[in-house]
Amino acid sequence: MKKRVTLTFPRRAVQMPVTYRLAKDFNVAANIIRAQVAPNQVGKLVVELLGDIDEIGAALEWMESQNIQVSLASREIVIDEQLCVDCGLCTGVCPTQALTLHPQTAQLQFARSHCVVCEQCIPTCPVQAIATNF
Repeated sequence: MKKRVTLTFPRRAVQMPVTYRLAKDFNVAANIIRAQVAPNQVGKLVVELLGDIDEIGAALEWMESQNIQVSLASREIVIDEQLCVDCGLCTGVCPTQALTLHPQTAQLQFARSHCVVCEQCIPTCPVQAIATNF
């Protein structure tokens, strides 16, 4: 089973080796989609957890017991086609190639099924046509 979650770490828990513990103690693989972690600051990770549903549940309970806030990541990228000028800047930062330019028309194409909501495209867009939707 796969489950995408956002983890918010209190300052004192930022140094904790969470992904190691998930793998070792719960047999859950954690694919880090996005990370904002710095010493002595609140940290955020967006991770995709892979494993048995019961093991993922136990891992989420353990993280919450460590004062790590867990929330299901249900956001998705939305593109305002009225604002988009098909410049292609977003395609250069998309790690999964969910954003591409059509080879003949040079229009932006968005493959939602490839998107991992890393949000790297949002600040890249010069006309602010890309955002997240809850």
